[in-house]
Amino acid sequence: MLVMTGTGTGVGKTITTAAIAALAVAGGQRAAVLKPAQTGVGPDEPGDLQDVVRLAGPEVTTRELRRYPDPLSPEAAARRSGLPALDPGEIAQAASDLDTGHDLTLIEGAGGLLVRFNGTGASLADVAWSLGSLVIIVAEAGLGTLNATALTAEVATRRGLTVAGVIIGAWPAEPDLAALSNLEDLPVAAGAPLLGVLPADIGRASREDFLTAARAGLSPWFGGEFDPELFAGCASAGK
Repeated sequence: MLVMTGTGTGVGKTITTAAIAALAVAGGQRAAVLKPAQTGVGPDEPGDLQDVVRLAGPEVTTRELRRYPDPLSPEAAARRSGLPALDPGEIAQAASDLDTGHDLTLIEGAGGLLVRFNGTGASLADVAWSLGSLVIIVAEAGLGTLNATALTAEVATRRGLTVAGVIIGAWPAEPDLAALSNLEDLPVAAGAPLLGVLPADIGRASREDFLTAARAGLSPWFGGEFDPELFAGCASAGK
């Protein structure tokens, strides 16, 4: 079981989750993705889980617990809509139920590790702690990502969680100096290895091309072929 968190919104968390699920399915595993709270999406609109299925395949089991129309934190969106807020126990139970019938269960949070689910301040960190799950940090590539990554990792560690690694969720086609430097500095900030770098446009790929990119961009830990030293050397050389 893996808890997928980001250093913020728009860092490529859903795409990264889909890539890990795609590799699991390709390797013959039964994969499930749990999205506790989907915000900013109407009842009949496609959400993050639809993207996961589109990219990773219909073999992936998906489950969404709450959907709120306002693009806010789950707690604020629940409050504004009048819909029930989420409790960490409900999320943990849903994850455990999925995990009993799958080889890999991914729990994709909304935003960062401490984004509130309800009025008591419960967050994804509480869910990860109750499940004893490893945490994967999905980070941005460029300037500012080191501080956000270090803060996320420090909070996780202080709460008794284990950060398994960090993944860059949207690598630019033309990386600048900060992005290239962060290939070396992000693992230091996270206190955990760099487990992957995914292209920024991977979400527009066909399912076949998505799997190819996921395999190239994710660590053997997930069933991929990513080598951080080789990638850094090629990126620095402009290859």
